[in-house]
Amino acid sequence: MPNMPDKPDTWLLVLAWLSQHAPTIYAGALSFVVGALRIIYGGGTRRQALLEACLCTLITIGLIPLLEYFGLPQSFATPAGVFIGFLGVKKIAVLADRFADFKIPRRAE
Repeated sequence: MPNMPDKPDTWLLVLAWLSQHAPTIYAGALSFVVGALRIIYGGGTRRQALLEACLCTLITIGLIPLLEYFGLPQSFATPAGVFIGFLGVKKIAVLADRFADFKIPRRAE
């Protein structure tokens, strides 16, 4: 059995960090799972499922500072992560383009 590290506070620090970031980790993991399952259910390949799941996770983790900016708790990241995983990257991109076109109309050429 391997020995504990020289500094006994190491596990305390790791567990404190994990407990502090648990909502973020949970939201990212759920987004990953839902995104991957959506692609597999739709008949996609493992590669497509892995890439889609990773991108959904990154979008979800990028959403958390927005929640903090608007004064919402980090626990809202969990349903947002599931929603992002369910919609997928393409649909999120379409919604973002639609929102950007509404806020910043294109110039007529």
